[in-house]
Amino acid sequence: MTDILDTAALPPAAAPRKTSIFHRLYHGETTFDYVGKRRYGFWFSAALITISLLSLFTRGLNLGIDFEGGVAWELPAKGVSTQQVDDVLSKNGIDPISAKIQTVSGPSGDRYRIQVAAQPIAVQDAVRADLALAAGVPADEVSLTSVGPTWGNEISGKAERALVIMLIVIAIYISIRFEWKMAVGALVAVVHDVLISVGIYSLFGFEVSPATVVAFLTILGFSLYDTIVVFDKVHENAKRIGNRATYADIVNLSMNQVLMRSINTSLAAVLPVLSLLIVGSLLMGAVALQDFALALLVGLITGSYSSIFIATPILAVLKEREPKYKAARAKLGRSSTDPAVVRAMAGIGSSTPSAMATVAGPAVAPRPVAVPVGLTHPPRPRKKKRRT
Repeated sequence: MTDILDTAALPPAAAPRKTSIFHRLYHGETTFDYVGKRRYGFWFSAALITISLLSLFTRGLNLGIDFEGGVAWELPAKGVSTQQVDDVLSKNGIDPISAKIQTVSGPSGDRYRIQVAAQPIAVQDAVRADLALAAGVPADEVSLTSVGPTWGNEISGKAERALVIMLIVIAIYISIRFEWKMAVGALVAVVHDVLISVGIYSLFGFEVSPATVVAFLTILGFSLYDTIVVFDKVHENAKRIGNRATYADIVNLSMNQVLMRSINTSLAAVLPVLSLLIVGSLLMGAVALQDFALALLVGLITGSYSSIFIATPILAVLKEREPKYKAARAKLGRSSTDPAVVRAMAGIGSSTPSAMATVAGPAVAPRPVAVPVGLTHPPRPRKKKRRT
Protein backbone atom coordinates (compact mmCIF):
# COMPACT_ATOMS: atom_id res chain seq x y z
CA MET A 1 0.00 0.00 0.00
CA THR A 2 1.38 3.39 -0.97
CA ASP A 3 1.53 6.16 1.65
CA ILE A 4 -0.14 9.34 0.38
CA LEU A 5 -0.28 12.67 2.20
CA ASP A 6 -3.91 13.31 3.04
CA THR A 7 -3.97 16.55 5.09
CA ALA A 8 -7.72 16.84 4.68
CA ALA A 9 -8.10 13.79 6.88
CA LEU A 10 -6.46 15.58 9.84
CA PRO A 11 -8.87 16.53 12.64
CA PRO A 12 -9.69 20.26 12.80
CA ALA A 13 -8.10 22.44 15.51
CA ALA A 14 -10.18 22.82 18.63
CA ALA A 15 -12.03 26.13 18.87
CA PRO A 16 -11.21 28.36 21.87
CA ARG A 17 -13.56 27.85 24.77
CA LYS A 18 -15.97 30.73 25.28
CA THR A 19 -16.35 32.09 28.80
CA SER A 20 -18.95 34.40 30.32
CA ILE A 21 -18.30 38.03 31.19
CA PHE A 22 -18.45 37.17 34.89
CA HIS A 23 -15.76 34.52 34.50
CA ARG A 24 -13.49 36.95 32.62
CA LEU A 25 -14.20 39.71 35.13
CA TYR A 26 -13.40 37.49 38.10
CA HIS A 27 -10.14 36.25 36.54
CA GLY A 28 -9.02 39.67 35.29
CA GLU A 29 -9.39 38.71 31.63
CA THR A 30 -11.61 41.58 30.47
CA THR A 31 -10.24 43.93 27.81
CA PHE A 32 -11.98 47.25 28.43
CA ASP A 33 -9.97 50.21 27.10
CA TYR A 34 -10.03 52.60 30.08
CA VAL A 35 -7.35 54.92 28.72
CA GLY A 36 -8.82 55.05 25.22
CA LYS A 37 -12.26 55.91 26.63
CA ARG A 38 -10.89 58.35 29.22
CA ARG A 39 -12.50 61.38 27.56
CA TYR A 40 -15.96 60.09 28.44
CA GLY A 41 -14.99 59.93 32.12
CA PHE A 42 -13.29 63.32 31.99
CA TRP A 43 -16.30 64.99 30.36
CA PHE A 44 -18.72 63.35 32.78
CA SER A 45 -16.66 64.50 35.77
CA ALA A 46 -16.30 68.00 34.28
CA ALA A 47 -20.08 68.23 33.97
CA LEU A 48 -20.59 67.11 37.59
CA ILE A 49 -17.97 69.55 38.88
CA THR A 50 -19.54 72.41 36.89
CA ILE A 51 -22.98 71.65 38.35
CA SER A 52 -21.45 71.42 41.82
CA LEU A 53 -19.70 74.80 41.53
CA LEU A 54 -22.82 76.48 40.16
CA SER A 55 -24.86 75.09 43.04
CA LEU A 56 -22.26 76.21 45.59
CA PHE A 57 -22.20 79.76 44.23
CA THR A 58 -26.00 80.08 43.86
CA ARG A 59 -27.48 77.92 46.63
CA GLY A 60 -24.57 77.54 49.03
CA LEU A 61 -24.39 74.87 51.72
CA ASN A 62 -27.02 74.05 54.30
CA LEU A 63 -24.72 74.51 57.29
CA GLY A 64 -25.86 73.10 60.60
CA ILE A 65 -26.03 75.00 63.83
CA ASP A 66 -22.53 73.86 64.78
CA PHE A 67 -21.09 75.89 61.90
CA GLU A 68 -23.40 78.88 61.73
CA GLY A 69 -24.15 79.20 65.42
CA GLY A 70 -27.61 80.04 66.76
CA VAL A 71 -30.46 78.40 68.62
CA ALA A 72 -32.39 75.22 67.81
CA TRP A 73 -35.55 73.79 69.37
CA GLU A 74 -37.01 70.32 68.83
CA LEU A 75 -40.57 69.31 69.71
CA PRO A 76 -43.09 66.59 68.75
CA ALA A 77 -44.74 67.42 65.43
CA LYS A 78 -47.99 65.63 66.22
CA GLY A 79 -50.87 68.09 66.56
CA VAL A 80 -48.72 71.11 65.65
CA SER A 81 -48.74 72.89 62.30
CA THR A 82 -45.94 74.92 60.78
CA GLN A 83 -48.23 77.95 60.93
CA GLN A 84 -48.40 77.62 64.72
CA VAL A 85 -44.60 77.46 64.85
CA ASP A 86 -44.40 80.62 62.72
CA ASP A 87 -46.84 82.37 65.05
CA VAL A 88 -44.73 81.46 68.11
CA LEU A 89 -41.59 82.83 66.45
CA SER A 90 -43.34 86.05 65.36
CA LYS A 91 -44.75 86.53 68.85
CA ASN A 92 -41.22 86.51 70.30
CA GLY A 93 -39.77 88.91 67.71
CA ILE A 94 -38.17 86.34 65.38
CA ASP A 95 -38.79 86.55 61.63
CA PRO A 96 -40.22 83.15 60.52
CA ILE A 97 -38.76 83.61 57.02
CA SER A 98 -35.20 83.53 58.40
CA ALA A 99 -35.95 80.39 60.48
CA LYS A 100 -35.09 76.90 59.25
CA ILE A 101 -37.84 74.41 60.08
CA GLN A 102 -37.22 70.72 59.40
CA THR A 103 -39.22 67.56 60.04
CA VAL A 104 -37.11 64.76 61.54
CA SER A 105 -38.45 61.19 61.57
CA GLY A 106 -37.76 58.81 64.44
CA PRO A 107 -39.13 55.78 66.28
CA SER A 108 -41.25 58.01 68.52
CA GLY A 109 -42.77 59.86 65.57
CA ASP A 110 -41.98 63.00 63.63
CA ARG A 111 -40.39 66.00 65.33
CA TYR A 112 -39.95 69.62 64.32
CA ARG A 113 -36.45 71.09 64.41
CA ILE A 114 -36.45 74.90 64.39
CA GLN A 115 -33.14 76.71 63.92
CA VAL A 116 -32.69 80.50 64.10
CA ALA A 117 -29.85 82.95 64.65
CA ALA A 118 -28.43 83.62 68.13
CA GLN A 119 -31.06 84.93 70.57
CA PRO A 120 -30.99 86.22 74.16
CA ILE A 121 -31.59 83.65 76.88
CA ALA A 122 -34.94 85.21 77.78
CA VAL A 123 -36.16 84.80 74.19
CA GLN A 124 -34.91 81.22 74.07
CA ASP A 125 -36.88 80.29 77.20
CA ALA A 126 -40.02 82.14 76.04
CA VAL A 127 -40.04 80.37 72.67
CA ARG A 128 -39.52 77.03 74.38
CA ALA A 129 -42.49 77.61 76.70
CA ASP A 130 -44.76 78.76 73.83
CA LEU A 131 -43.81 75.77 71.66
CA ALA A 132 -44.58 73.39 74.54
CA LEU A 133 -47.94 75.07 75.01
CA ALA A 134 -48.77 74.79 71.28
CA ALA A 135 -47.82 71.09 71.24
CA GLY A 136 -49.59 70.36 74.52
CA VAL A 137 -46.48 68.81 76.12
CA PRO A 138 -44.37 69.74 79.17
CA ALA A 139 -41.58 72.25 78.57
CA ASP A 140 -38.88 69.66 79.24
CA GLU A 141 -40.04 67.71 76.14
CA VAL A 142 -38.95 70.64 73.97
CA SER A 143 -35.16 70.41 73.62
CA LEU A 144 -33.10 73.59 73.41
CA THR A 145 -29.60 73.86 71.89
CA SER A 146 -27.55 77.05 71.74
CA VAL A 147 -24.19 77.32 69.93
CA GLY A 148 -22.05 80.43 69.61
CA PRO A 149 -20.60 81.52 66.25
CA THR A 150 -17.00 81.10 67.45
CA TRP A 151 -17.56 77.34 67.78
CA GLY A 152 -18.57 77.07 64.11
CA ASN A 153 -15.54 79.05 62.96
CA GLU A 154 -13.26 76.82 65.04
CA ILE A 155 -14.74 73.66 63.55
CA SER A 156 -14.40 75.02 59.99
CA GLY A 157 -10.79 76.02 60.56
CA LYS A 158 -9.86 72.60 61.93
CA ALA A 159 -11.53 70.86 59.01
CA GLU A 160 -9.63 72.98 56.47
CA ARG A 161 -6.30 72.40 58.22
CA ALA A 162 -6.93 68.65 58.41
CA LEU A 163 -7.69 68.50 54.68
CA VAL A 164 -4.56 70.46 53.70
CA ILE A 165 -2.30 68.39 55.97
CA MET A 166 -3.78 65.17 54.63
CA LEU A 167 -3.17 66.22 51.01
CA ILE A 168 0.46 67.09 51.77
CA VAL A 169 1.08 63.77 53.54
CA ILE A 170 -0.55 61.89 50.66
CA ALA A 171 1.62 63.63 48.08
CA ILE A 172 4.81 62.87 50.03
CA TYR A 173 3.95 59.21 50.64
CA ILE A 174 2.93 58.39 47.06
CA SER A 175 5.96 60.24 45.64
CA ILE A 176 8.29 58.19 47.85
CA ARG A 177 6.48 54.87 47.45
CA PHE A 178 5.88 55.19 43.69
CA GLU A 179 6.56 58.47 41.85
CA TRP A 180 5.34 62.05 41.71
CA LYS A 181 3.13 61.46 38.64
CA MET A 182 1.10 58.96 40.61
CA ALA A 183 0.82 61.51 43.41
CA VAL A 184 -0.59 64.02 40.92
CA GLY A 185 -3.24 61.55 39.74
CA ALA A 186 -4.21 60.66 43.32
CA LEU A 187 -4.49 64.32 44.41
CA VAL A 188 -6.60 65.23 41.39
CA ALA A 189 -8.94 62.34 42.26
CA VAL A 190 -9.18 63.53 45.89
CA VAL A 191 -10.05 67.10 44.86
CA HIS A 192 -12.54 65.65 42.37
CA ASP A 193 -14.23 63.65 45.16
CA VAL A 194 -14.41 66.65 47.50
CA LEU A 195 -15.94 68.97 44.89
CA ILE A 196 -18.56 66.48 43.74
CA SER A 197 -19.48 65.37 47.28
CA VAL A 198 -19.86 68.95 48.48
CA GLY A 199 -21.79 69.79 45.32
CA ILE A 200 -24.26 66.98 45.97
CA TYR A 201 -24.83 68.31 49.49
CA SER A 202 -25.43 71.78 48.09
CA LEU A 203 -27.67 70.61 45.26
CA PHE A 204 -29.98 68.50 47.44
CA GLY A 205 -29.80 70.73 50.51
CA PHE A 206 -28.40 68.10 52.88
CA GLU A 207 -27.33 69.58 56.19
CA VAL A 208 -23.59 69.82 56.83
CA SER A 209 -22.67 68.92 60.41
CA PRO A 210 -19.38 67.99 62.15
CA ALA A 211 -20.27 64.33 61.52
CA THR A 212 -20.40 65.16 57.80
CA VAL A 213 -16.86 66.58 57.91
CA VAL A 214 -15.56 63.50 59.72
CA ALA A 215 -17.24 61.27 57.13
CA PHE A 216 -15.70 63.25 54.26
CA LEU A 217 -12.21 62.78 55.69
CA THR A 218 -12.97 59.08 56.12
CA ILE A 219 -14.10 58.52 52.54
CA LEU A 220 -11.07 60.35 51.19
CA GLY A 221 -8.99 57.68 52.87
CA PHE A 222 -11.07 54.98 51.19
CA SER A 223 -10.68 56.66 47.79
CA LEU A 224 -6.92 56.76 48.26
CA TYR A 225 -6.85 53.11 49.27
CA ASP A 226 -8.62 52.10 46.07
CA THR A 227 -6.28 54.30 44.01
CA ILE A 228 -3.15 52.88 45.66
CA VAL A 229 -4.31 49.31 44.91
CA VAL A 230 -4.56 50.18 41.21
CA PHE A 231 -1.26 52.09 41.19
CA ASP A 232 0.54 49.18 42.84
CA LYS A 233 -0.62 46.81 40.10
CA VAL A 234 0.34 49.32 37.39
CA HIS A 235 3.78 49.74 38.98
CA GLU A 236 4.27 45.96 39.10
CA ASN A 237 3.26 45.39 35.47
CA ALA A 238 5.35 48.34 34.25
CA LYS A 239 8.48 46.79 35.81
CA ARG A 240 7.73 43.45 34.11
CA ILE A 241 6.86 44.74 30.66
CA GLY A 242 9.07 47.84 30.39
CA ASN A 243 8.83 49.60 27.03
CA ARG A 244 7.69 46.52 25.08
CA ALA A 245 4.16 47.95 25.29
CA THR A 246 2.72 51.43 25.62
CA TYR A 247 1.97 52.70 29.10
CA ALA A 248 -1.71 52.95 28.15
CA ASP A 249 -1.73 49.20 27.46
CA ILE A 250 -0.05 48.53 30.80
CA VAL A 251 -2.65 50.67 32.58
CA ASN A 252 -5.51 48.94 30.78
CA LEU A 253 -4.13 45.53 31.71
CA SER A 254 -3.74 46.54 35.36
CA MET A 255 -7.20 48.06 35.56
CA ASN A 256 -8.83 44.95 34.11
CA GLN A 257 -6.89 42.80 36.58
CA VAL A 258 -8.02 44.71 39.69
CA LEU A 259 -11.50 45.70 38.51
CA MET A 260 -13.23 42.83 40.31
CA ARG A 261 -11.31 43.62 43.48
CA SER A 262 -12.38 47.27 43.30
CA ILE A 263 -16.02 46.26 42.78
CA ASN A 264 -15.95 43.83 45.69
CA THR A 265 -14.24 46.36 47.97
CA SER A 266 -16.77 49.06 47.08
CA LEU A 267 -19.75 46.75 47.62
CA ALA A 268 -18.33 45.52 50.93
CA ALA A 269 -18.03 49.15 52.06
CA VAL A 270 -21.35 50.43 50.69
CA LEU A 271 -23.61 47.69 52.08
CA PRO A 272 -22.84 48.39 55.79
CA VAL A 273 -23.22 52.12 55.15
CA LEU A 274 -26.64 51.53 53.58
CA SER A 275 -27.62 49.47 56.61
CA LEU A 276 -26.40 52.27 58.87
CA LEU A 277 -28.38 54.83 56.90
CA ILE A 278 -31.61 52.83 56.71
CA VAL A 279 -31.65 51.17 60.13
CA GLY A 280 -29.79 53.79 62.14
CA SER A 281 -31.31 56.98 60.82
CA LEU A 282 -34.68 56.10 59.26
CA LEU A 283 -35.82 53.39 61.67
CA MET A 284 -34.07 54.41 64.89
CA GLY A 285 -34.13 58.15 64.26
CA ALA A 286 -30.44 58.76 65.03
CA VAL A 287 -29.79 62.06 63.24
CA ALA A 288 -26.04 61.93 63.87
CA LEU A 289 -25.91 58.54 62.15
CA GLN A 290 -27.84 59.96 59.22
CA ASP A 291 -25.33 62.77 58.67
CA PHE A 292 -22.37 60.42 58.95
CA ALA A 293 -23.81 57.59 56.82
CA LEU A 294 -25.08 59.89 54.07
CA ALA A 295 -21.67 61.52 53.64
CA LEU A 296 -20.02 58.09 53.64
CA LEU A 297 -22.39 56.80 50.96
CA VAL A 298 -21.82 59.78 48.67
CA GLY A 299 -18.06 59.66 49.18
CA LEU A 300 -17.73 55.90 48.64
CA ILE A 301 -19.48 56.11 45.29
CA THR A 302 -17.45 59.09 44.05
CA GLY A 303 -14.22 57.59 45.42
CA SER A 304 -14.72 54.27 43.64
CA TYR A 305 -15.50 56.09 40.40
CA SER A 306 -12.52 58.47 40.57
CA SER A 307 -9.93 55.76 41.27
CA ILE A 308 -10.91 53.99 38.03
CA PHE A 309 -11.88 56.77 35.63
CA ILE A 310 -9.87 59.78 36.88
CA ALA A 311 -6.67 58.94 38.79
CA THR A 312 -5.35 56.12 36.60
CA PRO A 313 -6.12 57.70 33.19
CA ILE A 314 -4.38 60.90 34.35
CA LEU A 315 -1.35 58.79 35.27
CA ALA A 316 -1.38 57.21 31.80
CA VAL A 317 -1.51 60.63 30.12
CA LEU A 318 1.49 61.86 32.15
CA LYS A 319 3.56 58.69 31.65
CA GLU A 320 2.91 58.50 27.90
CA ARG A 321 4.95 61.71 27.54
CA GLU A 322 8.12 60.03 28.78
CA PRO A 323 10.70 59.34 26.03
CA LYS A 324 10.76 55.55 26.42
CA TYR A 325 6.99 55.25 26.16
CA LYS A 326 6.91 57.72 23.27
CA ALA A 327 9.36 55.44 21.50
CA ALA A 328 7.25 52.40 22.34
CA ARG A 329 4.15 54.04 20.90
CA ALA A 330 6.03 55.07 17.75
CA LYS A 331 7.33 51.51 17.37
CA LEU A 332 4.02 49.77 17.98
CA GLY A 333 1.88 52.29 16.13
CA ARG A 334 -1.12 54.30 17.27
CA SER A 335 -3.38 51.28 17.79
CA SER A 336 -3.33 49.48 21.11
CA THR A 337 -1.51 46.19 21.49
CA ASP A 338 -3.52 42.98 21.67
CA PRO A 339 -4.54 42.62 25.37
CA ALA A 340 -3.55 38.93 25.26
CA VAL A 341 -0.05 39.99 24.19
CA VAL A 342 0.27 42.41 27.09
CA ARG A 343 -0.90 39.72 29.52
CA ALA A 344 1.74 37.37 28.17
CA MET A 345 4.40 40.05 28.55
CA ALA A 346 3.40 40.55 32.17
CA GLY A 347 3.90 36.84 32.83
CA ILE A 348 0.21 36.12 33.23
CA GLY A 349 0.25 33.70 30.33
CA SER A 350 -1.89 33.35 27.27
CA SER A 351 -2.75 30.40 25.09
CA THR A 352 -3.90 32.39 22.10
CA PRO A 353 -1.79 31.93 18.94
CA SER A 354 -1.58 35.69 18.28
CA ALA A 355 -0.18 36.37 21.72
CA MET A 356 2.42 33.62 21.56
CA ALA A 357 3.43 34.61 18.04
CA THR A 358 3.95 38.24 19.00
CA VAL A 359 5.89 37.49 22.19
CA ALA A 360 7.94 34.47 21.07
CA GLY A 361 8.30 35.32 17.38
CA PRO A 362 6.64 33.95 14.23
CA ALA A 363 5.01 30.59 14.71
CA VAL A 364 6.35 27.59 12.71
CA ALA A 365 3.70 25.66 10.85
CA PRO A 366 3.55 21.97 11.89
CA ARG A 367 4.80 19.41 9.37
CA PRO A 368 2.02 17.36 7.75
CA VAL A 369 1.78 13.76 8.85
CA ALA A 370 1.62 11.00 6.24
CA VAL A 371 -1.67 9.20 6.59
CA PRO A 372 -2.45 6.13 4.45
CA VAL A 373 -5.57 6.45 2.36
CA GLY A 374 -8.52 4.92 4.09
CA LEU A 375 -7.26 5.65 7.59
CA THR A 376 -8.35 8.57 9.71
CA HIS A 377 -5.31 8.57 11.97
CA PRO A 378 -1.55 8.08 11.61
CA PRO A 379 -0.33 4.45 11.91
CA ARG A 380 1.26 3.30 15.15
CA PRO A 381 5.06 3.36 15.00
CA ARG A 382 6.79 -0.01 14.73
CA LYS A 383 8.75 -1.25 17.71
CA LYS A 384 12.47 -1.41 17.25
CA LYS A 385 14.05 -4.83 17.59
CA ARG A 386 16.59 -5.29 20.30
CA ARG A 387 20.06 -6.20 19.28
CA THR A 388 21.26 -9.53 20.62
